Amino acid sequence: MTNDLKAPLNWFSGGADTDVGETEEWLTAFEQVIQIEGRERARFLLGKLVEKGHEKDVTLPFTGNTPYINTIPASRQPAYAGDRTLERRIKSIVRWNAMAMVVRANKRFSGLGGHISTFASSATLYQVGMHHFFRGRGTGGFDGDMVYFQGHGSPGIYAYSFLEGRLGAGQLEAFRRELEAGGGLSSYPHPWLMPDYWEFPTVSMGLGPLAAIYQARFNRYLRDRGLRDNQGRKIWAFLGDGETDEPETLGALTLASRERLDNLIFVINCNLQRLDGPVRGNGKIIQELETAFRGAGWNVLKVIWGSDWDPLIEADNTGRLVQRMTEVLDGEYQKYVVEPGSYVRQEFFGKYPELLELVKGYSDAQLHALRRGGHDPEKVYAAYKAAVEHQGSPTVILAKTVKGYGLGEAGEGRNVTHNQKKLNDEELRFFRDRFELPITDEQVAEAAFYHPGPNSPEVEYLRDCRARLGGPIPSRRVRKEPLPVPKDGLWDRFSTGFDREVSTTMVFVQILTQLLKDAVIGPKIVPIVPDEARTFGMESLFRQFGIYSSVGQLYEPVDKSMLLYYREAKDGQILEEGITEAG
Repeated sequence: MTNDLKAPLNWFSGGADTDVGETEEWLTAFEQVIQIEGRERARFLLGKLVEKGHEKDVTLPFTGNTPYINTIPASRQPAYAGDRTLERRIKSIVRWNAMAMVVRANKRFSGLGGHISTFASSATLYQVGMHHFFRGRGTGGFDGDMVYFQGHGSPGIYAYSFLEGRLGAGQLEAFRRELEAGGGLSSYPHPWLMPDYWEFPTVSMGLGPLAAIYQARFNRYLRDRGLRDNQGRKIWAFLGDGETDEPETLGALTLASRERLDNLIFVINCNLQRLDGPVRGNGKIIQELETAFRGAGWNVLKVIWGSDWDPLIEADNTGRLVQRMTEVLDGEYQKYVVEPGSYVRQEFFGKYPELLELVKGYSDAQLHALRRGGHDPEKVYAAYKAAVEHQGSPTVILAKTVKGYGLGEAGEGRNVTHNQKKLNDEELRFFRDRFELPITDEQVAEAAFYHPGPNSPEVEYLRDCRARLGGPIPSRRVRKEPLPVPKDGLWDRFSTGFDREVSTTMVFVQILTQLLKDAVIGPKIVPIVPDEARTFGMESLFRQFGIYSSVGQLYEPVDKSMLLYYREAKDGQILEEGITEAG
């Protein structure tokens, strides 16, 4: 065995190993530390080695990446909590109805639009959440988790509600025509269009992720000021890898980590494809995003490979497999999706003899069927469980999927996938057969909606899951708490006018100050300042009401001796946003 293959993962490229024996001694000693003294001690020693390296000018080249494998190995994967067989049947029905919704709409009104491929790639990501993690409001006073659904995946969410009985076939028939007689369904999530259903508007690229970060922060603000109970609510944001090119998507990442928002979970559907072509054909979007999020202080969980890959990773004692996984570009991975297994054998495994030997017992069909992690419920479940249990920082899950998964020749992994609106009879039959749906050829030709019946095992299972988690998702509830109008005397000094010239801004600040002092309405007012308080004469509010900080004030400000000093407090009322247009 050559020296460069001795590293267990063959991932870190630090040059050829000039003393294999010494390297083995170091690695063996490190493994013993982990086994005997634990991971925390091992981390401490690694940190001290890096520190000593900097001291002696022996530094590592920067990398924000970990190997191109799942963050959670199979050995640390928790047992799956659900019935995999029933859940697969439910997911297949939901897939069909989501697809049928778009196809039927465009058969009746050519050019109406809609998206099939986004939900096709993210169905497992939503299914695991719907069955095991997204908590509804319930009856015990819990307000429920807050889920920012990816806008283009709305047909799949409607399909879940149809199966539950919350939506009828007539409403699905009127997809993208919400003003139809009897009611229809909006193209994308928006509470103005469906006020009892959608909670958040998300389809404008970058809006959902940015709003989710500020929602998570505002929930903490309400808790720290004693205005809301600490209910442990989670904020989930679903988005696509192409959406991360929008500046707003990643624009507030450091705010989330700085505020230690462990109530926030991003799930990025990395299907490697946007409207016209690959997101990063000449690179690797998952590795790029990992660097951005880790650099910003987030907890990063990668879900790249399905369970089919576990035996191969375990059997590879050369490190060649992870090396090959890491060096292949996203454009090549997309090519593997549309080519037969023989192509995968030749182009992926065939580069190194060790890899061909590794898969010599696999047929071409088995190689082509090797799944990506975002389509494997067990891998997704493990990541979600780790995310909700993580403390101290926000979490992002980077899940690798296939755009248009299940569409076959009609668009699975192809550049035209995003804009696919129609399927012919042969493509519909392929879809039905692939997901083993009990639908006749006549129903296939019509792309008819399918419901197994209100008392079917599938519907009862789904309802039981949602009941256990506290009720339906999404669901919007409007609560109104009447507030008394401030007493008349508050306005007297402003209604009589001033005996000198004053600016509108100055008067506004005085009105705001009086309102903040009101015992009833004052605590409900949230002044949001974009780093311009002193410019507009608002610095008097600093000391009176405090500037919100999740950690209080850990330093003594330079103007502490002054009357109007810069006072931060954990129960501060002012949100000082700094120079940020989005914030």
